Amino acid sequence: MSTTVGRRKAGEDAEVIVVGAGPAGSTAATYLARAGLDVLLLEKSTFPREKVCGDGLTPRGVKQLIDLGVDTREEAGWLHNRGLRVVGGGITMELDWPDLATFPPYGVVRPRQDFDEMLARTAQRAGARLLEQTTVTEAVVANGRVVGVAAKAGPDKTPVTYRAPLVLACDGVSARLALSVGLDKIDSRPMGVAVRRYYASPRSKDDYLESHLELWDRSDPENPVLLPGYGWLFGMGDGTVNAGLGILSTSSAFGSTDYRKLMRSWLDGTPEDWGFREENAIGKVGGAALPMGFNRTPHYRAGLLLVGDAGGMVNPFNGEGIGYAMESARLAAECVVQALARPEGPARERALDGYPVALKQALGSYYRLGNVFSRLIGNPTVMGVATKYGLPRKTLMKLVLKLLAGLYDPKDGDAYDRIITAATRVTPSL
Repeated sequence: MSTTVGRRKAGEDAEVIVVGAGPAGSTAATYLARAGLDVLLLEKSTFPREKVCGDGLTPRGVKQLIDLGVDTREEAGWLHNRGLRVVGGGITMELDWPDLATFPPYGVVRPRQDFDEMLARTAQRAGARLLEQTTVTEAVVANGRVVGVAAKAGPDKTPVTYRAPLVLACDGVSARLALSVGLDKIDSRPMGVAVRRYYASPRSKDDYLESHLELWDRSDPENPVLLPGYGWLFGMGDGTVNAGLGILSTSSAFGSTDYRKLMRSWLDGTPEDWGFREENAIGKVGGAALPMGFNRTPHYRAGLLLVGDAGGMVNPFNGEGIGYAMESARLAAECVVQALARPEGPARERALDGYPVALKQALGSYYRLGNVFSRLIGNPTVMGVATKYGLPRKTLMKLVLKLLAGLYDPKDGDAYDRIITAATRVTPSL
């Protein structure tokens, strides 16, 4: 005989509402459902859906997939890569991902259209209830506490309200839920903008993710112009390449640049046999903002947890967001599971207050370093000096790769790991 007792109160639609079925939302919903909670996962679009992203995950992101129980073998449809190829200052250098106890020795590439649906279906299999075509517009607040969400459901946008004692805002850079309760972004912290497009290209199969630290407009061969930002080329393994670029808010060109034109100028300067020309383009140029370095806080307040891009979880060192969205989702889920095992009141709130503490412990000092780094490289002179004098030194670049990708063993690591760990320990947390 079953001894399961429903924990939902009258008038509640779930024990936890998760808004947004991207990597953050689907990961959180999976962990919560596996812990036996009644989870309602609300997604504004329908799967499969297109998302703007580089499609590549470093080993840090791969670890989150493995933790979630996802099969990341190549036989399961993942394209593996060995490391990062850095291009700049007339130098090309291939840096393998470090061999660590904490993270796997490979990165992966997979289209976001496929990736996001896979994670959402993982959440469903765990027991989460997914409602697509449900656009959440604002939080429902009672007695100063978030107790649900208001939404428009279905093709006819029928107004609906869903209630639960806790809501996870995984609604991305738009952060509608956070804004609806007055949680604005912190303008002093960095933002990025990324644009990308797919091209049919012979460079589709590549053992390395490729990063271009200098973007040149060579439309006038006599007078090449150095453009702000950095570019990437991620071979998708299917005959196409994801080509894109990013620019930081710390650059003086931020906000006044035509990013699509910027990318066109850069790609027109690449060798023609690479295929990055208009006639080989597949689909349109997509763009997205990248909220970095905890640029929206507090990450928990009165029944609402900010997870992933909604809480500014993008790494300010390298613009990676997927792995950190999943990492923050796992931490949020752990705190929510503990909280809902306690009675309402101070004991439950103490467990929920553990979420921002866990984020600070995991990423706070590292992100503060990253915010400083983003301000430095936003200066073209600093970036030029770093590229000219840093790139030729492979030993130094191995340290830089570990720092930029967050790939270091805090315990029992090598000398590079100890340097990074020491730097984060002496840096105050955000």
